[in-house]
Amino acid sequence: MKRGIMLLVTATILWGGNYICGRYLAPALPSNLLNTVRWAISSLLLFGMLSMNHKKLPLFSQWKKFALLGFVGIFAFSTLTYLGLRSISAAQAGMISAGIPIAILLFTPLILKERVKAKAWLGALLSIMGVVILIQGEHAANGQSSIVGETEIVFSCIAWGIYTVLGKRFGKTMDPLTMTAGAAVYGTLFSALSCIGTVRLNMIHMTPLAWLSVLYVSTFASVGAYLAWNTGVKIVGAGRAAPYINLLPVWTVIFGILLLRETVSILSIGGGVVTIFGAVLASL
Repeated sequence: MKRGIMLLVTATILWGGNYICGRYLAPALPSNLLNTVRWAISSLLLFGMLSMNHKKLPLFSQWKKFALLGFVGIFAFSTLTYLGLRSISAAQAGMISAGIPIAILLFTPLILKERVKAKAWLGALLSIMGVVILIQGEHAANGQSSIVGETEIVFSCIAWGIYTVLGKRFGKTMDPLTMTAGAAVYGTLFSALSCIGTVRLNMIHMTPLAWLSVLYVSTFASVGAYLAWNTGVKIVGAGRAAPYINLLPVWTVIFGILLLRETVSILSIGGGVVTIFGAVLASL
């Protein structure tokens, strides 16, 4: 159980870095092209890992599962996240993502037919309260707000909630590495198709630092984070894993201060403490 919790926390740290890179890459690449490049590289890495472990990727026999996972967890979630980061700060996007546990807990009984314990709901709700405080502190510090950007992040939360629950369901007959690799291939395909007719050369403005950011999101924030999250969910369960995504706002605030020089108030710090407490409560 401890190993599963550590994997979930590690995934949120790596995803926190993804929000920072996504914010930096917003003017460098269109969102759907960024997602295509990111997951094309990740797919190659995942395929290499499968080969090293002497495993085959059943892309055709399991295409329905992979296509569904790839659409919601790779294409929809990532593209919507990068779209939102074009108009709101990384910290704000990360804080909104704390709505993911509500989506996970909602879809868990619907898709998995699992009973979610009251303590898990209580921990999730407490974490959401902490995030509300975080958002208030962020608005007080920066005064930044975009209805379009916030809506895009909200829909990305819904997509990730569905992906997490489906990952738990399909994970009963499929290992995390195979599941992530298959989803990555189909997610890349959906992203590439979305670039047709929407991406032009004059929309690309890459710098050396931008390439480093692409490298990070293609490795640590993709392969590393997704494998850690899928494995953690398989160990502790979807319902219990849900509140841990609320650690993401804490990391994005910290990274935003250190790397993007975003400001944060004492109120935001207090919200972060409440968020962590809620995640711990749900895991007891």
